[in-house]
Amino acid sequence: MPSIEEILAIERIDNDIYRGGVFPSVLRRTFGGQVAGQALVAATKTVSPEFEVHSLHGYFLRPGKSDQPAIFLVDRIRDGRSFVTRRVTGVQNGEAIFSMSASFHVTGDEGPQHQDTMPSAGNPESLPDRKDDPDETVRSLYQEWEKFDVRIVPREKLQVNGFFAAQQRVWFRHRDPLPDDQLLHVCTLAYMSDMTLLSSAAVPHPSTPAQTASLDHAMWFLRPFRTDDWLLYDQTSPSAGGGRSLTQGRIFDRSGRMVAAVTQEGLTRTNVPADQVSIMKKGDS
Repeated sequence: MPSIEEILAIERIDNDIYRGGVFPSVLRRTFGGQVAGQALVAATKTVSPEFEVHSLHGYFLRPGKSDQPAIFLVDRIRDGRSFVTRRVTGVQNGEAIFSMSASFHVTGDEGPQHQDTMPSAGNPESLPDRKDDPDETVRSLYQEWEKFDVRIVPREKLQVNGFFAAQQRVWFRHRDPLPDDQLLHVCTLAYMSDMTLLSSAAVPHPSTPAQTASLDHAMWFLRPFRTDDWLLYDQTSPSAGGGRSLTQGRIFDRSGRMVAAVTQEGLTRTNVPADQVSIMKKGDS
């Protein structure tokens, strides 16, 4: 499988026009995190280095074709003294497959500080590596992300909140060391953030056949971090209905710092032909 650096190394075609690479995939459609990560890289290439991305909001409009490159068109919406805004459209065969707005904030601003406390999730090294899972289906799924170490916290090890409808916690990291480039780590986390989040909606509905897909994805980057160190993805699904599920995630580094927050709505539709559904599993993407 390609490295995350290869996946995010998009090619400049012209002013504000970029092309992503084509990589082998076991998925029928392009992984949403790949499209979001490449789109974010395209946006950052049009912004001065004194600005850092603090949020993105994206919509998955059509399934991407994993055997074809995506073209990313960047619109320079606003260039202010403190904030910069970019809009990126991912295109394949003349049709938009992804649309994203990204906001950048100038470095150096100061203000009050607080954050939620990181929930208990045990030691990630004590949990089984998904690449060694006895279930061949699980192993084959995680071959798509063999360069990432993804470990699901077992239900019996969770401290759950009775007010939440669905809860799931996942430790993840990039297996190999990455360069000391915070922008690379930010775009890598955008890629990683689409892993496992929608599956938190499956916690109350184990083994329920459903057609699943990410519909939209919003993300806020709160503090510096490294994606080659363990990160805890604390996931909840506060609501599901009408064939859609809302999911939320808070991402902490191992020291307990909250480094990012994610909200995603996904398709979880059951009234479709059998050949279009898969079993909703906890921990699957």
